[in-house]
Amino acid sequence: MKRARLGRLLGTSVLGLAGRLPLAWGASGWDELNMPRGVTGASRHIFALHMMALWVCVGIAAVVFGVMIWSMIFHRKSRGAVPDVTLTHSTKVEVVWTAVPVLILIGMAIPSARLLLKINNNTDAQVNIRVTGFQWGWRYQYVGSGVSFISKLSESSNAARQLNSGISPTSVPHYLLSVDHPMVVPVGEKVRLLITSVDVIHSWWVPDLGVKRDAIPGYINEASFTIAPNRPGIYRGQCTELCGRGHAYMPIVVHAVTPAAFQAWLKQHSGAQDAAATHTPAPAVTSS
Repeated sequence: MKRARLGRLLGTSVLGLAGRLPLAWGASGWDELNMPRGVTGASRHIFALHMMALWVCVGIAAVVFGVMIWSMIFHRKSRGAVPDVTLTHSTKVEVVWTAVPVLILIGMAIPSARLLLKINNNTDAQVNIRVTGFQWGWRYQYVGSGVSFISKLSESSNAARQLNSGISPTSVPHYLLSVDHPMVVPVGEKVRLLITSVDVIHSWWVPDLGVKRDAIPGYINEASFTIAPNRPGIYRGQCTELCGRGHAYMPIVVHAVTPAAFQAWLKQHSGAQDAAATHTPAPAVTSS
């Protein structure tokens, strides 16, 4: 009777604490330890899959450690427990502890495979951008529009990172995560990235978009994303492949705008680049 009351009391306490944990963690910043939900369908599905795997692991740990602790408390020598020296092979136990993990793995593999197929579907994109990594920056080419530019670390971050600069990094907004020319994309439209490199392996990663792809010389990797129509804004990432001494200085900034604003930006930059090309004098021809 006492054990039943104690069990009910512990259960009520645990459930009450679990109900208050998300609020307490969110208020104290503990939620920042988790991966972001992001602003694309892929990133939200990745987050959901991550949380499912987390709670499966928590459940397994609770069962395993619960049995261990219960065994140590109620089957200790001081309570008169006697070790079983005649312990023999049990086919039932081995079938159970083999079948249960297999079922858990299958249950986790099915949604994982579905998600992999979904996030690797790069067809029917409305915007195509070629992304080229180099030491240490990114080049963005908007396929079919003539717009192309290089994105590098912003001047403010570059000045603060210099040895004996006298500039405190804390005084620079988004230190080492800001660029001079961000990649501009429309919300609500599927964007396909064609990612490559001209020197060493880089990796294009923006957590809020749920995209991480290696940029490999001589090879083109594909990735795609669709930012939710109600989530315009600025999203930041980094190169996540150790690509040399300037690895820390090639951030990624994606500026998501409305489709109308994107078309206006594309037209403006396409016209500006056409004008620049028109006014560039042709190289002189010299006779050898």
